[in-house]
Amino acid sequence: MKWLETGQPGFEAAFQALLDEARETTTRVDAAVAGIIAQVRAEGDAALTGLTARFDRWTPADAAALRITPTEIADAVGAIPAAQRGALETAARRIEVFHRAQLPQDLDMTDADGVRTGLRWGAIDAVGLYVPGGKAAYPSSVLMNALPARVAGVQRIAMCVPTPDGVLNPLVLAAAALAGVTEVWRIGGAQAIAALAFGTGSLRPVDRIVGPGNAFVAEAKRQVFGRVGIDSIAGPSEVVVLADAANEARHVAMDLLAQAEHDEAAQSILITDSAAFGQAVVAEVEMALRHLPRAAIARASWVAHGAVVVVGDWAEAVALTNRLAPEHLQIMVDAPRDLFAAIRHAGAAFIGRHCPEALGDYVAGPNHVLPTGRTARFASGLSVFDFLKRTTWVEADAAALAAIGPAAVTLARAEGLDAHAMSVALRLGNKHP
Repeated sequence: MKWLETGQPGFEAAFQALLDEARETTTRVDAAVAGIIAQVRAEGDAALTGLTARFDRWTPADAAALRITPTEIADAVGAIPAAQRGALETAARRIEVFHRAQLPQDLDMTDADGVRTGLRWGAIDAVGLYVPGGKAAYPSSVLMNALPARVAGVQRIAMCVPTPDGVLNPLVLAAAALAGVTEVWRIGGAQAIAALAFGTGSLRPVDRIVGPGNAFVAEAKRQVFGRVGIDSIAGPSEVVVLADAANEARHVAMDLLAQAEHDEAAQSILITDSAAFGQAVVAEVEMALRHLPRAAIARASWVAHGAVVVVGDWAEAVALTNRLAPEHLQIMVDAPRDLFAAIRHAGAAFIGRHCPEALGDYVAGPNHVLPTGRTARFASGLSVFDFLKRTTWVEADAAALAAIGPAAVTLARAEGLDAHAMSVALRLGNKHP
């Protein structure tokens, strides 16, 4: 891991190198994905059954077998332990409450010229949700992606999840049932994204696709964008922790490792005003890596991408944080709200010594689908707004047209668009506009 101190010579170059570090996978899969998408478009259901047999190591009898039945979902829900079901229900309730509070109001106003204008919100008709399968199955992501869509009023939520060797993940299916997913398909990879975007016969197309996936899924989302909307092309996870020496070093170490254990390309950064505390945290990280089940992944992330940045004061920390624009930000100082008020760029913030980012991954309520790779400079986390559209409208009577129409005629003529000018001028009584 990297150790940087703002007072040392060469700090700016070292910090800029940290900002410029490429953590995304460099494997090119665009040609392979394009081929899969073309096959799905050409062959429809037949492509899905063939590709499922090829990649997921089980052969569906036909396209109908790709859809998980309500009975299978009910059996999965009944099979999970009561404690896990209760935790899912707690998470679902809190996520729904937070996102329901986001719902916007329509706008209807009449201005001084007598023109009535407005804005109407409406839900997308159909959303596709991709969920990773196998070892990378995350029921929390099902809740975070599906519940905002349901709250927004989306009527159809089609979920695709791969089932390697034909094995269903009961927690994922239970989360789908709780979140109001209307149909579940055992389809994975780029072929699932293609099916959601273009339809196959059995699986009808959707209007927007959300949810995480591997490099093939991310590339497929990139290639179908425009045909459908997408949430984002997410990169590796990241956290910045602002912590002073009043914290428990072990707590901060586990907060850093909670991101590092996601994958080898994740990044965990501690910014502190105490070099001694930074060293204590590094020692705790090393101790924890001796026994964590995912220690190999976490260590690879920490060694390659981890960093401790020692600052002279918290004003320096704020400036550096805004440059990092992290996906996750923890603020663990005496006056965390004051520090948060000065930070402009972060996907989500976790304020105080008792609010680890892991709380937000599951049960806090705000969404855990967040902008990565410094894109928090211009992007936001998933919300109900990702599943809503705005339609503006204008209503004008003769008096309102007379008040503003001449200016429209003048501008249309200035742009050389005579039909535009005439469509207004004729209504103003100009027989020869």
